[in-house]
Amino acid sequence: MPPPPRPSPLLEIAVTLLVPSLILMQLSQPEHLGPAAALVLALAFPVGWGLRELARGRTFGLFAGLGVVSLLLTGGIGLLELDTRWLAVKEAAIPAVLGLIVAGSALTARPLVRALLYTPVLLDTDRIDAALAERGNLAAFDARLRTATWMLSGSFAFSAVMNYLLATWIVTSPAGSTAFNEELGRLALLSYPVIALPSTLMLFAVLLYLSGGVKRLTGLGLGDMLRGG
Repeated sequence: MPPPPRPSPLLEIAVTLLVPSLILMQLSQPEHLGPAAALVLALAFPVGWGLRELARGRTFGLFAGLGVVSLLLTGGIGLLELDTRWLAVKEAAIPAVLGLIVAGSALTARPLVRALLYTPVLLDTDRIDAALAERGNLAAFDARLRTATWMLSGSFAFSAVMNYLLATWIVTSPAGSTAFNEELGRLALLSYPVIALPSTLMLFAVLLYLSGGVKRLTGLGLGDMLRGG
């Protein structure tokens, strides 16, 4: 049975980012839902979306799992009214952990970029491997995969630093207060253009580096490398 079609990316952004941010900024006042109820409701949208994707048979791997843990930690900091410095630490810790995992894989025989990007779902890996072997470039390709893995780890390091700085700058009110929720909503909105978009551009740069290397080492065109090409 084929997997269900993926929902619209715009719908995913609306449910997991825009709606929760609006709830935090507009409904956290005591005359509306109040800080605690608004925080629980706002977090319910991205958590519910993740559970929905899991129920629909999507892969729920390490990255998705860490995302859910991050949301639950955010809720815990707000509901338990912990020091807001823990929020900045949490915001930095998730991408830092991912970066360390990626960097660690670069020291193994299976760099993580191979599993994430060099996959038979997207690429005709058998054809690419045959072309690499024919030209004697398998070792050179492995070295390029390792370099690309370090580059990907660097993008996570950038995300960790920017997450910490942005959280420290924006969220300054005590956890559990209306102002804390409103600042949390602004943090979520600003993190997209300030952190997510640059990180995406870095990932695109890794893809260009990897695809350019594959093209040079195999002599294949992009259409020849893609699955079904």
